[in-house]
Amino acid sequence: MPKATSPLTVTEAVRAANRTVASMPTLVVRGEVTGFRGPHARTGHCYFSVKDPGTSMEVIVWKDDYEACGFKLRDGLEVILYGKFDVYTRTGKLSFKASSLEVAGDGLLRQRVAELARKLEREGLMDDDRKLRVPVFCNRIAVVTSLSGDVIEDVKRTLARRNPLVEITVVGCAVQGATAPPTIVNALRVAASTRPDAILLVRGGGSYEELMCFNDEGVARAIAACPVPVVTGIGHEPDTTIADMVADKRQSTPTAAAESIAPAFNEVERQTHDRQRRMVKAMQGMLDTRSTQLTHLATRAHSATDRRVSTARMRVEALGSRPCLSSPEGLVEARRVQLLETEQRLHDAIPKSLRLRRGTIDQFAQRLRGLAPRVTADHARELGNRTTQLRRIGGRLTVPYEELVARQAATLDALSPLKVLSRGYSVTRDEHGHVVTDARTVAVGSRVSVMLEKGSLLARVEAASAKTDDDAN
Repeated sequence: MPKATSPLTVTEAVRAANRTVASMPTLVVRGEVTGFRGPHARTGHCYFSVKDPGTSMEVIVWKDDYEACGFKLRDGLEVILYGKFDVYTRTGKLSFKASSLEVAGDGLLRQRVAELARKLEREGLMDDDRKLRVPVFCNRIAVVTSLSGDVIEDVKRTLARRNPLVEITVVGCAVQGATAPPTIVNALRVAASTRPDAILLVRGGGSYEELMCFNDEGVARAIAACPVPVVTGIGHEPDTTIADMVADKRQSTPTAAAESIAPAFNEVERQTHDRQRRMVKAMQGMLDTRSTQLTHLATRAHSATDRRVSTARMRVEALGSRPCLSSPEGLVEARRVQLLETEQRLHDAIPKSLRLRRGTIDQFAQRLRGLAPRVTADHARELGNRTTQLRRIGGRLTVPYEELVARQAATLDALSPLKVLSRGYSVTRDEHGHVVTDARTVAVGSRVSVMLEKGSLLARVEAASAKTDDDAN
């Protein structure tokens, strides 16, 4: 066996295998689920194997793809997978990544029915609030079923046995096969046009595939749109179709459906007698209760009337006993006596009040005359004390400022130009009043003023020299 000139690393070999596997087209694989693990708690992905009698392979289904499939995976379920193989580069493990999946065989039909049921439920076709109420006593009934089977005879016998007065209208249709749904829809329309109290949609038992016409979307929508209450009795007890879910009332069998809308005569009679007894008993109870209430109210009314009459009598008697009503002239006489007494008290009190006022005023005047000299002397003495304090404090306050003024005056005197003039110096100004500090700034023949310690001179410049003291030395 020839040796390779350049061996591959493990990573390179796995990547080469992955490229080869990735180039394969999408595959459709059928197998049985085994070792199902999922959905993963954190990611939601599913991991399992599918097998057949010959072998098995690992499968991965991502979270979104699993939620879109519309059914729950479990061990033993036969499925059809659509996807591609993939090699995990870290371990070199080969697995099949399924992008979509569906149930195989009979499971596929159930999956499609479940998807349709969820769709109609989201639209509200299965809500109880939408469904019509089926009358308790139906006089006219339309039966939608096959005319060739035993079901229609069972329904007729049941209705005749329980209530022979019920009128029956039979509308035939196909109840099996691919062509059955349109005939059922048409039969429901014809049955509703006869204006019955209810419609029975019934069929005998059969396999899941034989009942598929009652899982048709068109049939479900026709039942939901029917203006007459629809009662279904399809198959046997375990069978439940979409038509049963959408119908206004569902029964397990055709016979049970017929019995539900046609109560038996003996049962109706028993219920009537029972309700009659209950009504009589209830009416008697109501009459007894009302009679008791009326008696109680009459007693309360008599008591309340007596109390009100007694209270009114007492009020009238009290009003009649008042002096203003029993003896009006006595009230006037009492008022006159009170006024005379008040007049006498005022006549006696005025002189006494004047005497008291006069005495009080004299006392205040005497107190003021006694207090005036003492108050004046106290104020004069206080004023003298304050004047002495101000003079003493004022002298102390001005001493520091007098010393400061003297020092600053001496400083100003030492710095004053007049102090320099007293030593024989002078200040010379040109014709413009500017102080002359340089002989070169003065022109010959110009006038200058010379300020001395005492007085000033007006001179004319005869000559000017720029010589300084340094040049003289």
